[in-house]
Amino acid sequence: VDKPPVRRVAIFGGTHGNELSGVFLVKHWQENGDEIQRPGMEVKPFLTNPRAVKKCTRYIDCDLNRVFDPDNLGRTVVEDIPYEVRRAQEINDIFGPKGSDDAYDLIFDLHNTTSNMGGTLILENSRDDFTIQMFHYIKKVLAPEPCPVLLIEHPSLKYATTRSVAKHPVGKYEK
Repeated sequence: VDKPPVRRVAIFGGTHGNELSGVFLVKHWQENGDEIQRPGMEVKPFLTNPRAVKKCTRYIDCDLNRVFDPDNLGRTVVEDIPYEVRRAQEINDIFGPKGSDDAYDLIFDLHNTTSNMGGTLILENSRDDFTIQMFHYIKKVLAPEPCPVLLIEHPSLKYATTRSVAKHPVGKYEK
């Protein structure tokens, strides 16, 4: 199947403000963008939850990685709207809109975990040929280091994660 090339990639860090690996990488790439830029491709490092990062806490009002659902993305902005819901709407405006042809091609959302799972890639759709081929490439490049892939696909679940705005969402967890 002919598919358009990947032209727009975002790298998210700080979805959870106390997960600092992605925060440090995003800040580094914001200052030294040449490391991640490629010809014919826009690569944008982005700090997703700056208030939580500043406080070094998981979130301010609610988990940013759970509010990218249609109800929250379509909510009217009022004074008492939770900070992360407002931030989700801003992220959707910049990198989406979610589910549209205009959405970013790929979002890497960088996280930390306390689980003993090492570097792990998160796959939400086993029918996404592009992402599967990309994971295969990443695993090959990282060999002999292990890089498991965790499939979290569920047939009736619509993901409300930060990365779900992109056409090809990728979660990356590091211990």
